[in-house]
Amino acid sequence: MRISKILAFVGLFILFWGLTSQAQEALFEFGERRDFNALINGVPEAKTLKWIDVNTTDTTWYRDGDKLVCKGLPIGIVRSEKMYQNFIMHVEWRHMEKGGNSGIFVWCDAQPEEHNRLPSGVEVQMLELDWVNQHKRNGETPPIAYVHGELFGVGKVSTVPDNPRGVRSKSVENRCLGVGEWNKYTVICVDGTIKLAVNGKFVNGIRESSKRKGYVCLESEGAQIAFRNLQIIELDEGYILPEHIVKEL
Repeated sequence: MRISKILAFVGLFILFWGLTSQAQEALFEFGERRDFNALINGVPEAKTLKWIDVNTTDTTWYRDGDKLVCKGLPIGIVRSEKMYQNFIMHVEWRHMEKGGNSGIFVWCDAQPEEHNRLPSGVEVQMLELDWVNQHKRNGETPPIAYVHGELFGVGKVSTVPDNPRGVRSKSVENRCLGVGEWNKYTVICVDGTIKLAVNGKFVNGIRESSKRKGYVCLESEGAQIAFRNLQIIELDEGYILPEHIVKEL
């Protein structure tokens, strides 16, 4: 009887380990990460970024040469394999449909809370320019700031905006390009502060984020979008409290 119980326990452990491993298996590889100190010491070796599916499907995303294409459905995310604290991220993106909606989440949870499709974190917004025309309310067009790289906390994450539009931070210049054109974002995330450059100029920022270490997530939100040249450079760690760190999976 004792041996049977031991064997049963071992079997359950193996099953649990297998399910956990399967859940953490990368859906695809895209982009590269480097260490800043290695770069300045002349060792620019890059590691491929691996992405874990959270609540999309294996047909939501596909590779097209050097590009990663997201079909937009179902609404959801893929997340980075590891968490990041202080880093620089560069990414190029273009919408393939007028009014398309997407974004990248930083310092975010590994998965959304129950009944939500998107996680708590800080969103770096990526909207196609016609979005404001397609989402009029009572005949009024939403502020143009919506489509030019807003930054804001999502879910349980709070931030202080540099250029407030309510709780969101809007860019001080409208620099995003429309459907079919490539946009370049450079995002610097350090100790609860984020600065965003749109197409070659820093125009937005937030500070005092309630989360300062977490996952990076790519968003699928209803429209086709393409990404390319995603690069993450990890910087030195900073002072951080336990409550600033999301739960690690």
